[in-house]
Amino acid sequence: MDLLIPFDGRREPLYRQIYDRLRGSILSGQLEGGNRLPSSRDLADQLDVSRNVVLLAYEQLEAEGYVVGRSGSGTYVSKGLARRRGMPVAHSQACVQLSQFGAFAAAKEAQLDFPRRGAQGLRYDFAYGQSDLHCFPFGMWRRMLLRHLTRPSNGLDYGPPAGSSRLREAICAHIRRSRGVVCDASQILIVSGSQQALDLVVRVLLERGDRVAIEEPAYQGTREALNAAGAQLYTVNVDGAGLITDDLPPSASAAFVTPSHQFPTGAILSFARRRALLDWAMRANAVIVEDDYDGEFRYQGQRLESLQGLDSSGRVIYVGTFSRTIFPALRLGYLVLPLSLVGAFSAAKWLCDRHTASLEQEALADLIASGLYERHLRRVRRRNDAARAALLDAVDEHLGECVTVTGDAAGAHVVLWLEGGASEERLIAAAAARGVRIYGVSPYFADRGSRPGVLLGYARLTETQIREGIRELGAALTAARAQGLRDHSHKKSSGPDGPLCEYPEDRDRS
Repeated sequence: MDLLIPFDGRREPLYRQIYDRLRGSILSGQLEGGNRLPSSRDLADQLDVSRNVVLLAYEQLEAEGYVVGRSGSGTYVSKGLARRRGMPVAHSQACVQLSQFGAFAAAKEAQLDFPRRGAQGLRYDFAYGQSDLHCFPFGMWRRMLLRHLTRPSNGLDYGPPAGSSRLREAICAHIRRSRGVVCDASQILIVSGSQQALDLVVRVLLERGDRVAIEEPAYQGTREALNAAGAQLYTVNVDGAGLITDDLPPSASAAFVTPSHQFPTGAILSFARRRALLDWAMRANAVIVEDDYDGEFRYQGQRLESLQGLDSSGRVIYVGTFSRTIFPALRLGYLVLPLSLVGAFSAAKWLCDRHTASLEQEALADLIASGLYERHLRRVRRRNDAARAALLDAVDEHLGECVTVTGDAAGAHVVLWLEGGASEERLIAAAAARGVRIYGVSPYFADRGSRPGVLLGYARLTETQIREGIRELGAALTAARAQGLRDHSHKKSSGPDGPLCEYPEDRDRS
């Protein structure tokens, strides 16, 4: 054990200063009962004092009962002496003024990192935003990491802020084939996940007060990054064909969109609206930020090429991530930038965190270049497609006309929109009581009183778990609606009549 005991130049003997510091640490709980103190010889070496000085301090502590000596074992802190574990040190607290960004962050602390995973485990957790861990080649990944770890020059020194050249080349080749992105490796900047990519875009391109178009509803990480920067948000509604481009403002600095699988609704931006969005950007002299967070997964029809691939004027910034295809803890993403912006973004990346972790970059470059990554994606698509089919069948059987499903053509989550005035909060609570965790869609709306619904992710559940979980969810919805009717009857002398669900005739499952 290393102990920091600074001598403050007082005239008190050194042994007394050591005694005072150890006694205070014991009483405050920093040294817990049963902790073994360093031997007198070790502590003397650490403090560069005579061993006799330490022995005097230990003898005083033992005489007063703060420590006990055990022959042949050492000196231990006595138990039951700490006032209270975690008791703050008696220092005065300065009133530090926060910046505008700091004040915003402090105010948002309780709302960020949504959705919050429950502390208690529920049997069926329809968590979204997660990857399928069942078929990732962890053995090969481990060998790739070890290979680069044994070659220190490849990954243990500072790296270029733009990222590993090998990884940029590998990503470039992959997204040209799979996503129709038009670029070369020099346009790619490696970042620590898509959230850092969005943060860099905001820092480099936007000023406080700039007007920005954003989808409604929208990914919370995008909305709050823009709010923190003081942008003036112009919300544009989404329908079954994605962003309603006719509602875009006549002028704006940027538009942030998720065209391949709109988050959270799951709508896919139609080809006509993709063209309209690019035309709008030309007229408004705006930048489009294309967040392609799970564009690798499409189950119905031909995959649409990226907005970036359709762009002929260099106005689209493409954001990609490996959080959904590998695992979120990897924290690797990338930006595809117009050439004119590469220098500014590389410098901004250096200022943020110098560069992204190098070992993981080199291992990922190997994974992609070897073809293992694309084979992994094919396996994930097959598993997701089977899980998706099981989920839709179970929803038809157990929820029927009580919900409308959107987002099932792509990605790894769907939204169940609740019909007949069902309560989102009441359903989430009723489902949890039956061992099912689901997630509300309302936090992603600027107006939280909008249409109620829940998000269901299926990447980490088996088909059996999905069917059982949806069966329980159907029972929970029945219970939640019954509770709602009872609560309503307390407010009126007669409760409402009629069926549990009012289902519109023109229901659309796309």
